[in-house]
Amino acid sequence: MKVQLLPSSINDDGTASQGQRLTCFVVDDSVAFDAGSLAFACTNLQRQQIRDAVISHTHLDHIAGLPIFIDDLFATLTEPFRIHCTTEMFEVLESNVFNWDIYPRFSELTNVYGNVLEYSLVEPQNAFKVKHLEVVPVTVNHNSPSLGFLVSDGKVSVGITGDTSETSEIWNVFSECENLAAVFVECAFPDEMGKLASDSHHLTPARLASELAKLRDRKYPVYVSNIKAMYREVVVRQLDDLKLSDLNILEVGKSYAI
Repeated sequence: MKVQLLPSSINDDGTASQGQRLTCFVVDDSVAFDAGSLAFACTNLQRQQIRDAVISHTHLDHIAGLPIFIDDLFATLTEPFRIHCTTEMFEVLESNVFNWDIYPRFSELTNVYGNVLEYSLVEPQNAFKVKHLEVVPVTVNHNSPSLGFLVSDGKVSVGITGDTSETSEIWNVFSECENLAAVFVECAFPDEMGKLASDSHHLTPARLASELAKLRDRKYPVYVSNIKAMYREVVVRQLDDLKLSDLNILEVGKSYAI
C-alpha cells in the first residue's frame, strides 16, 4: 500500500513546503482520505484515477479542495465522483458548500455521460469498500461527527486517526488488527497550548504519548501529521523529546510504501 499526504503550503522559492495547512491523504494514487489540498496538489495520475473521497469531518481544511476537484473533472467524468461520508456530513456539504451560493450543487447536475456526483453514506464501525480497499470508519473525539479509519488492501492495513483529541475506540480497533503496518496520527499544538488544544479537540505531544500508550503490543511505525504550520518547529522538538519508539514526523508530499 502506498500512502501520501499531499502538500498544502508553498516556500518562498515556489516549492512545496513541510507546513501543513490542509489535509488530504491519497492511498495507492486512487482514493483520497479527506480533500483539503486535493485539487491543488495531486499529480496528473492521481487526478485521472481518484474518483472517491472518504471524508473524516467537514472542517474546511479537510474539504477545501473537494468542490474544485470535481469542477476540474466535470466535463470528463464518465462515472460519478463519490463522496463517502456520514448522513450528518452529507447535510453539511449540501447545505453549506454545494448549495449554489458557495459552489454549484453538483449532485443535481449531469454531463454528457450522466451524473457527476453521488454520495455514499457510511456509518461508524460498519466496513465499506472503496475500489480495492476495505475501510472501517471509527468515531473519534473532534468535530461532531468525526471519523478515523482502518484501511486495508487485503494484505496490510493502516490506521488514520483524522483530527482527534483524547479518544478510545479507535485505539481498540487498531490494537485488534493483526496486519496493521502503520498508524497516521495527528498532533496539532505544542504542550503549552493545552487549553486551546482541548477547546478545539486536538492533541499535543504529551497527550499524544498518553494516547499511543493505549495501543497494545505496537510493533509498527507511527507517523505524526496535522502539525499546525505556525507551531511546527516546537511541536517537532517536543515530539523528539518524548523518545518514543518508532515515532516519526510525516514528510508532506512523500509517498510511503507500507
